[in-house]
Amino acid sequence: MKKTLLFLVLILFKTSIFSQEFKREKYNFNSDWKLKTGDSKNAESLGFNDNSWKKITLPHAYNQEEAFEKDIEHLTTGIVWYRKKFKLPKGIKDQKIFLEFEGIRQAGIIYINGHKVGMHENGVMAFGFDISDLIKPFPQENIVALRIDNDWKYKEQSTGVPYQWNNTNFNANYGGIPKNVFLHITSKLYQTLPLYSNLKTTGVYIYPSKIDIQAESAVINAETEIRNEFESAKTVEYDVIIEDLEGKKVAYFSGEKTTIAPNETKLLKANSLLNNLHFWSWGYGYLYTVKTILKVDGKIVDEVSTKTGFRKTAFAEGQFWLNDRVLQIKGYAQRTSNEWPAIGMSVPAWMSDFSNKLIVEGNGNLVRWMHVTPWKQDIESCDRVGLLQAMPAGDAEKDAQGDTWKQRVNLMRDAIIYNRNNPSIIFYESGNESISEAHMHEMKSLRETYDPFGGRAIGSREMLDSQEAEYGGEMLYINKSARKPLWATEYSRDEGMRKYWDEFSPPFHKEGDGPLYRGTPASDYNHNQDRHAIENVVRWYDYYRERPGTGKRVNSGGVNIIFSDSNTHHRGESNYRTSGEVDAMRIPKDGYWAHQVMWDGWVDVEKHRTHIMGHWNYTDNVVKNIYVVSTAPKVELFVNGISQGFGKRSSEFLFTFENITWKSGTIKAIGYNENGTILSEDQKITAGEPSQIKLKLITQPQGMLADGADTALIEVELIDKNGNRCPISNDMISFSLNGPASWLGGIAQGPKNYILSKEIPVENGVNRVMIQSLAKAGKITISAQALGLKQTELSFETKTAETKNGLSIELPGNNLASNLERGPTPKTPSYAQKRIPVNILNAVSPSNNNDTYKSYDDNELTEWRNNGNIATGSITYTLSKPSIVNEAVIKFTGWRTKIYPIRILADGKEVFKGNTTQSLGYITIPLEPVLAEKITIELIGANTEKDGFSKIVEVDPTKELDLYKDKTSVDATGQLRIVEIEFYEKIK
Repeated sequence: MKKTLLFLVLILFKTSIFSQEFKREKYNFNSDWKLKTGDSKNAESLGFNDNSWKKITLPHAYNQEEAFEKDIEHLTTGIVWYRKKFKLPKGIKDQKIFLEFEGIRQAGIIYINGHKVGMHENGVMAFGFDISDLIKPFPQENIVALRIDNDWKYKEQSTGVPYQWNNTNFNANYGGIPKNVFLHITSKLYQTLPLYSNLKTTGVYIYPSKIDIQAESAVINAETEIRNEFESAKTVEYDVIIEDLEGKKVAYFSGEKTTIAPNETKLLKANSLLNNLHFWSWGYGYLYTVKTILKVDGKIVDEVSTKTGFRKTAFAEGQFWLNDRVLQIKGYAQRTSNEWPAIGMSVPAWMSDFSNKLIVEGNGNLVRWMHVTPWKQDIESCDRVGLLQAMPAGDAEKDAQGDTWKQRVNLMRDAIIYNRNNPSIIFYESGNESISEAHMHEMKSLRETYDPFGGRAIGSREMLDSQEAEYGGEMLYINKSARKPLWATEYSRDEGMRKYWDEFSPPFHKEGDGPLYRGTPASDYNHNQDRHAIENVVRWYDYYRERPGTGKRVNSGGVNIIFSDSNTHHRGESNYRTSGEVDAMRIPKDGYWAHQVMWDGWVDVEKHRTHIMGHWNYTDNVVKNIYVVSTAPKVELFVNGISQGFGKRSSEFLFTFENITWKSGTIKAIGYNENGTILSEDQKITAGEPSQIKLKLITQPQGMLADGADTALIEVELIDKNGNRCPISNDMISFSLNGPASWLGGIAQGPKNYILSKEIPVENGVNRVMIQSLAKAGKITISAQALGLKQTELSFETKTAETKNGLSIELPGNNLASNLERGPTPKTPSYAQKRIPVNILNAVSPSNNNDTYKSYDDNELTEWRNNGNIATGSITYTLSKPSIVNEAVIKFTGWRTKIYPIRILADGKEVFKGNTTQSLGYITIPLEPVLAEKITIELIGANTEKDGFSKIVEVDPTKELDLYKDKTSVDATGQLRIVEIEFYEKIK
């Protein structure tokens, strides 16, 4: 009897313990680390003495202070150790403990309390370990240690194969632990983490279905993978709560009860219709919190909060739709490191928002991260600011085979699982270069397995004729399609430093001057700001001209390379890349404002803008061209109120005013419509001599945190007596810092790029410097001094950051607000139809007649060509009905090199005669409008060959992106070769 009573008491005791609600915790694990460069014997052991090691707060790459001081190839590599001592909270016993790393570079072995837990090698993705059996309960101390190797030539241990993306061109090597780390404590019945490598788990998956944009509703689906590590089966209730951006509960629903056996893993599902939805959109980072809850006997045993957004996508007819509205892609191909001077990529979350929101404010809508998967902080930042993303796996510049390909597949699998709840990810990129159809199918199968309902297209660069890829597009060139969207994955490689306005402004840099690039002149990589911005306008117009609304076959946009100056492969005079539309401290160049003007709309221009390039501070006798970027069809320029006439318009948006004489005062540009109504305007004034130093503090909204990792930006500006920036000032500023912070400084042209220096010049009247907090709060004072000017001071207090025993409940970025400035997706069309395509019924030719269809088959990897004789250089198209064709749009083979002397006939009447022009894709030929059923293209002379874009240099000089060029074609003078041809008539 006593034994029976004792057994019942034990059963009741165990039941009562389990029925108590358990609060799952995710801790910030970034504090209280130490690091030591070089290898250290037995550094993983408990008794190892690390008193002399450097104290740091993560994220922190051990060589991050070299960012922008050293060329990417010279960044320090080798072995580094990280160690941390910590204690679990009181009362944590017999629970599950997981360690999550957002990523390390390149490869590391992880130890807990002297025991090897495992290793991670790909240098990119997040990973995690179950450390439950190795952790000591409170008040005992635990030690985590990592031995990390960031060698450029590191090879995977199991295969002996290096990682394709561990590359000295594009993947800046900030070694160690440059990303965040978290500690998770859960019940033994828990929802898994989305960390497939090592843990082999997939976590929570939230997605909408049956989306109705007009009705503002969708069915919200919540799936979660659960695991039972109790010794007995459990019957689980599954509840879902959805909270809006303000934290208000807007939905509550449940799935079916489920019994899960010991050590079993199961997938739970629940869904419900949700009305009055705010759909995530461009510049409208509306996010919901979805809480997935496990209950046993009515008590909560696990709860996971997932921040996500809901949106609708479609990819067809050569176009991309977001929330039922066509969006032409306009944005940047940005290096995934997204780095800053002297700190590399390891910036606090608010700085990711600061940088990514600048793209949105400049009317960019998509960032294509280059070559490798971005870290979670940047992905979540894009969610908040409303910036679409293309997410790669890992690649260099080509397809891969064998173990190298398996490495990429595994990385893409992990990246999809880890990031599939982030609404800003729209494209999965399988390669930075075309891949085989078999490989594309394999990548597509990954997407179908792990993210079948996420509304994301998977593809790769190029893949123009692929039946597997769901999007594509070349680099530098203009592609069109009536099927999947084709957008340029990078264009406009030119470089230019922010310091160089033009040849008339200090330091009077002559356009194009600078060192050779690979032994050849590099004028396109040593631009002044005005020429760099002009090139951006010219290059964008190629895509804008073929935008949705211009026909059946359209271009879906493109991304300019790059957004911010980068510590990666470069061609100009600096040891870092200066292609950015903002500099490394995110100060805009003229190219940024040019894009802001051109890109203000989903497809067509929706808001008119005008921007005058440069400044208005010159000296007497300066006569120069003034360039204006405007969306208006006419722009008039005024100097001190006197008209200088209307500008010469080119590339749609560029207006040139030649030989304008400078006079102190005001220059003003006014854009008009055809009827003379003012659409927009801009003006610049002549600033006086520097009168004072202006300091501006930029921090996260709650102020600078004293956590040893937070940063503050201090903008320094030289202004005249009226408060105007002095735009030609390059004066030296001397700074001093007092208080609990370390100096990171900024960047400028000069010795070692002034990295970490407390003496740094402004450039064009402005610069920025950065400081990093220490792990104690206090008053910080920054003072700035310039020759002949009064010293200026800026003081502020840092905020205490609460940590206990190496743990904090304050998660990075958790309190940052969403950007909602653009508002929800408009429900009106994003473009007006510009012209009507005329369908081609068939085509005939005296040469290669069986291939004539290839010239209008909507496949840019096929062509029709004659036999090389001028006499056979003709092709006749029969239209589907007699039409008044006024334009022919043609992509000729050898588009950037060949000139074809042709004439075009409409039912035998000559409607065009002349030479074709070189292009980066398509040319538009205006035709005399004649009602006709047959259009004939005739070659009337010998071809000539000269590269019209010789300064546009390929990454691989042996690669030929004009896929039809061959050795014989250069000398063949009687060829007519057409890749694609389209005919259009005006809208009546």
